[in-house]
Amino acid sequence: MRRLAFGLVCVALAVFLLFPFYYAVVTSLKSGSAIFRVDYWPTQADLTSYVRIWREQPFARNILNSVVVAAAVVALSLALGVTAAFALARVRFAGRRTLLYTILAVSMFPQVAVLSGLFEVIRVLGLYNNLAGLVLSYMIFTLPFTVWVLTAFMRDLPVEIEEAAIMDGASPWVLVTRIFLPLMGPAMAATGLLAFIAAWNEFLFALTFTLSNDQRTVPVAIALITGASEYELPWGNIMAASVIVTAPLIILVLVFQRRLVAGLTAGAVKG
Repeated sequence: MRRLAFGLVCVALAVFLLFPFYYAVVTSLKSGSAIFRVDYWPTQADLTSYVRIWREQPFARNILNSVVVAAAVVALSLALGVTAAFALARVRFAGRRTLLYTILAVSMFPQVAVLSGLFEVIRVLGLYNNLAGLVLSYMIFTLPFTVWVLTAFMRDLPVEIEEAAIMDGASPWVLVTRIFLPLMGPAMAATGLLAFIAAWNEFLFALTFTLSNDQRTVPVAIALITGASEYELPWGNIMAASVIVTAPLIILVLVFQRRLVAGLTAGAVKG
């Protein structure tokens, strides 16, 4: 009975989480007034909405912008996170715990609280309506999480490995790149994937710091989709664009799910 109850709960949870995406797929395959009819099973396979989002706006450029920004954010977050994790987990210095909690405190502020100050920073640096400005702003919420997860993972690695490398004359940089980095695959995959998803789905900073359609990322592009005329509702285009944008994330999670779970549970058990 316990296994049956657990299985039913898992099925109910899966249906609850996957139904919105499933219904978006069903709706994206409709056209005209059929979009407003409630159907739980696909009744037609009209790809008009998928064709129109590529023709009526630079959706390919928006996807490319999101890929470039998300990939840059992941690369910078992991590079800075690994070096910071080594210092916080392996180097003893005064104020280490205070610094770690300060890094965590940065991620507690809501985006809207830092929006005005960050806008001034972006404007002074000349990065307004520039993808580099989005990369810089996204680091605010991806880097603290990356540092925390990697620090917890690196803290649990055997100290004997580090001592043996030091006895062989390894420098701190060699320790990070040749010793610890190959052992941190699960944590790197987990933090990198979550940072990619956060950067891919971010909306507020992308809406504020970009002006032209050529510099916008996909969340903003989807929010600004309009019909061909003022009397035409764009729900079919919006559903089709949402499916296209969400599908790669689902594939990435399914591919890296084992490493994702291993990385998120890093540091949970001692001994």
